[in-house]
Formats: sequence, structure tokens, C-alpha cells
Amino acid sequence: MSDDFGAKDWGEQFQKLFNPLGIPVAGLGQPTIDPDEIEKKIAELRVVENWLKTNLGMVDMTIKTLEMQKAALEAMQASAEAVKSSDTNQTKKDKK
Repeated sequence: MSDDFGAKDWGEQFQKLFNPLGIPVAGLGQPTIDPDEIEKKIAELRVVENWLKTNLGMVDMTIKTLEMQKAALEAMQASAEAVKSSDTNQTKKDKK
């Protein structure tokens, strides 16, 4: 039984392992010599980076908003409990 696992298969496996999304990465299996091509890749990756930063900011803002809403609800519940407790205590004093 011969082993047909060649350099091309190894390169594909390496790509799948370290680049599961299949985004072509310069230098992995395809050497890039043209500086214009490298500059184009850098520009594309900067766009992706900015998009990810924007989304991260939106997620962070959403988390903070939810935390503020939770704190406000807890404060309102505590206030309602305090009012309810003081009303109950006042009613007990009035009955005596």
C-alpha cells in the first residue's frame, strides 16, 4: 500500500488547521512577491480589523447597557421591598 500523501495535501491540511475559514493567507502555499499584492492584502485585513473593532464596541456597549438595566431593576425592586416593608410595619403599629 503506497502513501499518496504529498506536499500539496500537507499544505491543504496546514491551511485547514491554521485557517479554518478558508481566507487565503499570503505566504502559506502561495509565495507573494508583488508588493502591490501585499499592500492590497494589508488594506483588506485593515477593513476586516475595523469591522471587528466596531462590532466589539457594539457588543461592549450592549453588555454595559444590560448591566445598567439590571442594576436599575434591582434598585427598583429593593426600593419597592423597602416601601412594602415599611407599610407593613406601619400597619402593625397602627393596629396596636
